[in-house]
Amino acid sequence: MIPKPKIESQEQLIAFVKEQDVKFIDLQFTDIGGAVKNVTIPTSEIEATVNHGIWFDGSSVEGFARVAESDMYLTPDITSFAILPWLSNEEKTGRLICNVFTPNGLPFLGDPRTILQNVLAEADAMGFEYKTGPELEFFLLRRHADGSIFPPTPQDNGGYFDQPVDMVATSFWRQVTHALTAFGIEAEAMHHEVSPGQHEIDFRYSGALVTADNAVTFRTLIKILADQKGLYATFMPKPVRGLSGNGMHVHQSLCFKANGANAFCDPGDSHGLSKIAKHFIAGQLEHARGMCAILAPLVNSYKRLVQGYEAPVYTSWGRINRSALIRIPRVHSIGSTRIELRCPDPSCNPYLAFAAMLAAGLDGIKRELPLQDAHEENLYLLAGSPQAETIGVLPGSLQEAIAELEKDEVMKTALGAHVYERFINAKKQEWEEYRLEVSKWELERYLPIY
Repeated sequence: MIPKPKIESQEQLIAFVKEQDVKFIDLQFTDIGGAVKNVTIPTSEIEATVNHGIWFDGSSVEGFARVAESDMYLTPDITSFAILPWLSNEEKTGRLICNVFTPNGLPFLGDPRTILQNVLAEADAMGFEYKTGPELEFFLLRRHADGSIFPPTPQDNGGYFDQPVDMVATSFWRQVTHALTAFGIEAEAMHHEVSPGQHEIDFRYSGALVTADNAVTFRTLIKILADQKGLYATFMPKPVRGLSGNGMHVHQSLCFKANGANAFCDPGDSHGLSKIAKHFIAGQLEHARGMCAILAPLVNSYKRLVQGYEAPVYTSWGRINRSALIRIPRVHSIGSTRIELRCPDPSCNPYLAFAAMLAAGLDGIKRELPLQDAHEENLYLLAGSPQAETIGVLPGSLQEAIAELEKDEVMKTALGAHVYERFINAKKQEWEEYRLEVSKWELERYLPIY
């Protein structure tokens, strides 16, 4: 397995591809929903592709363009080059993450990676660098004798932080760690999560564009390696009723560009938070309902965001409170102050999610929004009380989340008119399809009676 090389120029890339005898290059980007799109070229085309890009039909990609606007081209980010660890010899393949451009040479405003870069540029103009650390949870499911995954059956019966009792999960964890190295992704910890078959593998905190790239790569890698072991990996928010859902808690901080210091840190504050951090948190709480459809984008997401499973419902913050939307983790050093947003799930598009989160936080800083008092008690115990009614709650369905997104001008600006319109339309269609579906639950409950 070849560790990710440090490529900083076209010349270095071409030389490395020849030296390693790479046969093909996968050029990758994501659609608005976060699905990876791919075009493969032989390495003989790498120089022309780096210099001029490669053309494709944007009208065939979800949410990209109408037929009359279909011509687009991909320009690779050469620093993203890695060699796929699951292909070798005559199939040896490299990977490049790309940005999408229009025929006139401008960044395509429907490209999720470009959307994030635009909001990062806004933070840069304010003197900040935005860093994130997503924690993606997933289930490993058994395949049944016929190869199907229905009904979903967890691969093991473990619980939180349990030592794996079979070699399948142990081997899988280690295989994933080695594969991540090929993409320059450094795994920091891996452990069993709360539910049977549920796992989490955390990778190193970094700049938001890098970690968004890494999150997309991670999802692909997990699915491929699970399939090679005869398993099925799912990042679906709530695949099994009664079990904890899959979250993607995101640790966040701002650093000052001028000196790299943590802009969230104030050792003299009771929570260790600077004024900038408090305004940032206030901004995210202010826009929590508006950005929820982006962070938890599926009908199924709102079967995770319910009381009782450590998923947040109330728009509050606290230090030790895991029922709050935003948690302030304890830190071991002054420079590591960060906040943890707990409502995103791993079905989201990481580029759009980080763009929405950053836009919300920056709005709080620009408007100097005051931060509400922290809540350190278990908010789930307050359900139905007058105190709970004053806190505010996240949307209870995708339909409600869409309605909140439509009212949030900051989110609309962050996504841009192109993505905003197409995202809303796609989610409304998804909700309508769900609304019209006759479920197994309805048939089992009503058919024998009525």
